[in-house]
Amino acid sequence: MVKLSKAMKAMNAKTPETKAPMPLAQAIEILKGFPARKFDQSVEIHMHLGIDPAQADQLVRGSVVLPNGIGKTQRIVVFAKGDLAAAAQAAGADEVGQEDLAKRIKDGWTDFDVCIATPDMMGLVGPLGKVLGPRGLMPSPRAGTVTMDVTRVVQEYKAGKVEFRNDKGSNLHAIVGKLSFDAQKLIENIEAFMAYVNSLKPQACKGTYIKSIAICATMSPSVRVAA
Repeated sequence: MVKLSKAMKAMNAKTPETKAPMPLAQAIEILKGFPARKFDQSVEIHMHLGIDPAQADQLVRGSVVLPNGIGKTQRIVVFAKGDLAAAAQAAGADEVGQEDLAKRIKDGWTDFDVCIATPDMMGLVGPLGKVLGPRGLMPSPRAGTVTMDVTRVVQEYKAGKVEFRNDKGSNLHAIVGKLSFDAQKLIENIEAFMAYVNSLKPQACKGTYIKSIAICATMSPSVRVAA
């Protein structure tokens, strides 16, 4: 049995006894009422979907620009050459390269949050899947990270774009802001995320699509939110 810390016990005591889903504004109020930590915690959303992750036509994956960002400057690497490499650098990419960048990653360097590639670079990037894939960093057309429009995509991620994809348990997880955000900004971010995920419902998915939603901070219990 996991032994809870005094802080976690105190926070659990502040959560509603019924654990029933509640309006988003109320859930955020509870989240903000937990004892403060020594750092600005991220706010996360966790959604359980009524999909069959074993079926390719029921996978849910995408990316969305949150209206108020996520409170973090993301480190971005871009595989591109020529004018597109220059465009990526001008847009704010932290690292831009080709073979040299691929070698660094192959050797184990993954100190970045997003990897973007132009289509002509995928022959170079593909073999890096063993390193990038398990970390959720592999460029993908579906996520919008394989693109010729590197300027727009780099700027979107710098502004607070988040990627997500379902796991084997039919769950989605994403950061949607910082606990220091005012409540309205968190509401706007979370509503934008939920609306976008809802728009991605696979046609093959029957029955209830979004089964449950919860939000939490980095070091807090989760609070259930009404879908």
